[in-house]
Amino acid sequence: MIGNQVLQILVFCDKLVPMIQKNEKIRNVAIIAHVDHGKTSLVNELLKQGGAFNDHQVVADRVMDSNALERERGITILAKNCAVRYKGVKINIIDTPGHADFGGEVERSLKMVDGVLLVVDAYEGPMPQTRFVLEKALEMGHKVIIVVNKIDRPDARIKEVEDEVLSLLMDLEANDEQLDSPFVYASARNGIAGLTVESATTDMQPLLDKIIEYLPAPEYEDSNDFQMLVSATQYSEYVGKMAVGKVTNGQLAVNNAAVRVNYYNETIKTNFKVTQICEFMAMKKLPIDKTEGGDIVCISGCADVGIGDTVCSTANPQALPFTKISDPSVEMTFMVNDSPLAGKEGKFVTSRHLRERLYKEADKDLSLKVTDTDSTEAFKVSGRGEMHLSILIENMRREGYEFAVSMPKVLYKHDENGKLMEPIDKAYIDVPEESMGPVMEKMGARRAELLGMTPHGSRLKLEFLVPARGLFGYKSELLTDTKGEGVLNTIGNGYDYYKGDIATRQSGSLIAFEDGESNAYGLYNAQNRGTMFIGAGVTVYAGMVVGSNPAGDDITVNVCKKKELTNMRSKSSDEALRLTPPLQFTLEEALEFINDDELLEVTPLNLRIRKMELDHGKRLRARGKAMR
Repeated sequence: MIGNQVLQILVFCDKLVPMIQKNEKIRNVAIIAHVDHGKTSLVNELLKQGGAFNDHQVVADRVMDSNALERERGITILAKNCAVRYKGVKINIIDTPGHADFGGEVERSLKMVDGVLLVVDAYEGPMPQTRFVLEKALEMGHKVIIVVNKIDRPDARIKEVEDEVLSLLMDLEANDEQLDSPFVYASARNGIAGLTVESATTDMQPLLDKIIEYLPAPEYEDSNDFQMLVSATQYSEYVGKMAVGKVTNGQLAVNNAAVRVNYYNETIKTNFKVTQICEFMAMKKLPIDKTEGGDIVCISGCADVGIGDTVCSTANPQALPFTKISDPSVEMTFMVNDSPLAGKEGKFVTSRHLRERLYKEADKDLSLKVTDTDSTEAFKVSGRGEMHLSILIENMRREGYEFAVSMPKVLYKHDENGKLMEPIDKAYIDVPEESMGPVMEKMGARRAELLGMTPHGSRLKLEFLVPARGLFGYKSELLTDTKGEGVLNTIGNGYDYYKGDIATRQSGSLIAFEDGESNAYGLYNAQNRGTMFIGAGVTVYAGMVVGSNPAGDDITVNVCKKKELTNMRSKSSDEALRLTPPLQFTLEEALEFINDDELLEVTPLNLRIRKMELDHGKRLRARGKAMR
């Protein structure tokens, strides 16, 4: 009698408590690595050999890098989804950025997967970003497959790299299962992989087999209460905003009613009707009728949805926990361009345009923060580093925006006793031995602390702890000091107490005296004072920076000055004026150069450095007051 009652209770509980199930037909995997270790090339080959393209189809190199900036720079900026079907199993693949400034993309992407491929260069081994993203993956308990890539390199040191990876896993306190992670050896460029170096001769099949065999199938609750954490958002001209995420519980069909719930404030809810559901297959999004447990899908219908929200069924709307994205460490001020040339080159020039664009970017990039200031013409924008913000600036100027930005500044904090703290970076510098002296001297002046020095043939790997502000403008100096052979990689290392003042920029500015057009005669006289940034025939205005002065002081020069005509001739007057070619800045170099009293004017056609205060007299009076 008692046994029957217990059986009835168990059956009753089984009906109440949803069963955790595994979807063996799906694998969700993220590919993580340091920049330039071959992630995107590896995804290319997995797509090709997984049957994502037709035999006659011409496939572009680095097909996942669809953004124009990604193709130009050869780096991945945005995490992107794709999928292949192999041996009856759908493998959802997320290609993640390798640069530390885009770590926010990696952090949110890891919520969608159940395992990771850690790609490591067969010569360089684990690098700073490798450590950062691997630590996040281990914290989430993900299984890891270690892919030693570029085994065809003549300088490959495979055994040493294996030991370095295992040492890194132990440093990050990986569990026993993670320490036993399998190794796969590959050459993504040649499209081959194997479980040993010798067996990597034919195709990528060993890697695809290992993904299915070793990485776990996604788990989900088989219930009527649908839940999906939104890890990314996309936009379509046809269906509007789309929420991307992994289905955690239940099922949802097209035309069903659903609720968007905010994790940080569950009272913020939006009811909507599901207009479209898509799955990823190869590089496309294919419409489907309903979701499948554990799959990564796109859901359309809610214009208010954002990253970190949860899409739920109307029966039981509850938010899923969302990983906190690391705080930004660098801040810049974006403002309306008010120079004499304002509005002549850009399509979007007003504060309304600027504000809408910045907040739109912050909506899809959680590691970017935008705040209003006391002025309606300026906005504070915080990001993970100079490159993070420079990519935003470059994208905006290509879209037709015209604006001005201030010098990048680090975000300080105070401890419980009120003492000032600043962000610290761990810098890894790879240099030839003969260049070590200048590098050590420059890093010492930037308050850096040497942690280690490792020889690699004729080169040295130097490891420093350095204030983040000390690295502003250093990359170009490193290339000069090492004759173009130095390699700098950095990653955030938390906050520490303020290290003291750092004098980073030693040069002053050459400032245009009046509005007009530069000419050879004016430039010839000005170039004796320093390095010019402009050539002849360039429109300038008073207060615009036209060159740098190595002596360190700001000097006003007249590059528009014309030679006076006389009725006398001399030998020297007939000689051709020889001008030194001007120094042309890239966006990153211009951001590194500007001082705290200067702005960078950004337009779709030009980058101009200028003083905040354009009037020469007012600048002199302000300097006099500051010196009193």
